[in-house]
Amino acid sequence: MIQNLLHDLKLEPSRDEMARQEFVSCLRGYILVDMAATMNNQFVNNVAPRFEQEHHRVPENGPEVHRAMKDDLSFKFYSSIRCNAQEMVWRSVIPVVERNLEELVTGARSLSADTHNTRGSLNLDNRLELPSNVTAVDVHLAPGGYHREYTEDDVAAGAIYDNGLNIFAANMMGANLDDIGASMANYIRLMYPDFKPKKILDCGCTIGHNAVAWAKTYPEASTHAIDVCAPVLRYGNARAQSQGVEVHFSQMNATALDFDDDSFDVVFTSMFLHELPPNDIRFFMAEAYRVLKPGGLLLNMELPPNDQMTAYDSFYLDWDCYYNQEPYSKCFRDQHYQTLCTTAGFAESDCVQFVMPQYGYMPSDDFEAAIGCENVIDDKVGRLTTGIQWFAFGAWKGA
Repeated sequence: MIQNLLHDLKLEPSRDEMARQEFVSCLRGYILVDMAATMNNQFVNNVAPRFEQEHHRVPENGPEVHRAMKDDLSFKFYSSIRCNAQEMVWRSVIPVVERNLEELVTGARSLSADTHNTRGSLNLDNRLELPSNVTAVDVHLAPGGYHREYTEDDVAAGAIYDNGLNIFAANMMGANLDDIGASMANYIRLMYPDFKPKKILDCGCTIGHNAVAWAKTYPEASTHAIDVCAPVLRYGNARAQSQGVEVHFSQMNATALDFDDDSFDVVFTSMFLHELPPNDIRFFMAEAYRVLKPGGLLLNMELPPNDQMTAYDSFYLDWDCYYNQEPYSKCFRDQHYQTLCTTAGFAESDCVQFVMPQYGYMPSDDFEAAIGCENVIDDKVGRLTTGIQWFAFGAWKGA
């Protein structure tokens, strides 16, 4: 079921629009659970044995599984339905946003101007050149991407992202779609109780949902959030203001941060690095190292790397690269994450990797009991399915 978003920019779909959104959400759940299981069974029982008979060995990596599966009807059906369902997410949301756009723009202006409950801020840079990986690709098959503006002070892209993610998540990403940020921040809070960050930076924040979670977890810290796209930042700032949470939003490219050296205690990203070309990943990692204070933490939530996955799981998680307009995701996951950190200047001994349960979906005692447990990467990690766990990697900057 689709949940009601808990902020003042939430939309009120008509009964027909809500029925369509509920159908799409349920369809996606069926695809990612039932159809995915059927495809896996077809691989185990038919495709893999054929491959072994022909090559006298098992598939060694995701691309070999992909090639072996391409002609299989279960894979064709799965991919066709999943692509259509992804497009249906946006088609079910965009008309609602278009109908309410004037009200959304007015509401966002009002919320952004209201500093009674919070002192958050918004700093836009209309001179910023948007990178081609943002402008040339309709990421996630979202029409127009997340950067296009259609009216003055536009927030349409932010509203489409927020409401689309709500359908996409199927009530598995927190009451305000903030479970990734809440899980990561609280994992660090409990695992490192003496770590008291005073300044936090969320890079590639889109609508700032995870930045809000970090700000709530560390209320004494100053939380900043950046993205290159103005409409999602306008929406994100108003969204945070409506929740009474102080976050400072800025339009900025994470590959060239306009912050001083040694200025942040935490640099955080969520599902951001896999959207960047390889060179931009290296630029960002170097920038993260530069702006971190000695003793600070870089933490990136992503899908696990291919070198830690089975061949089939690599194939399954690389699907988005080929069919969901995320052209850099496989290239990113093919890299060695620790090497990305050490190349940026972090010491190998300071690199970290975590697998954690969802903070918002279990008793606090159970979440705390999972702190520091063995990082087991299985078919629950990063997938929107029952028992999902989040994966993160990064490094501490040496003192």
